[in-house]
Amino acid sequence: MPSTTELIESVLGPGFSLEHELSGGMARVFVARDDRFGRRVVVKLVGRDVIAPEAVARFRREIQFAMDLQHPHIVPILQAGEADGLPYLVMPYVEGESLRARIGGGQLQLVEAVRILRGVALALAYAHSRGVIHRDIKPDNVLLAAGTPMVADFGIAKAM
Repeated sequence: MPSTTELIESVLGPGFSLEHELSGGMARVFVARDDRFGRRVVVKLVGRDVIAPEAVARFRREIQFAMDLQHPHIVPILQAGEADGLPYLVMPYVEGESLRARIGGGQLQLVEAVRILRGVALALAYAHSRGVIHRDIKPDNVLLAAGTPMVADFGIAKAM
């Protein structure tokens, strides 16, 4: 049975190098470098220790819902599939910080808070118009890329 690192390397193929692992919930999340294009990506793979059928089904649902969401305030999925029976997805790495980290750095100015909330509201309204409810919107799932909010992690999303 291949290790998680070997699985990810096989999924990404040549031209990618794993940088480090991020924290994750039911999935293992890694940052990798795409040496061909000089960009970083995030690879999210269900951990082998979380092989419960409902966890795998939930992750497959996340992929299905998120693949259909193309919006400037939603982190897109670049690639998805299965490796050794485990679903995975590849997303661009969002350079910046989470809203949680930004809030932890001190109080937001009103203009910044309104701009962030507007972007999140637009993303959620778009997802709702596509029949998807996020169900886990929180500061950890809002990433700020050069101040622009990006909604991530549709892991417990539900179809309307």
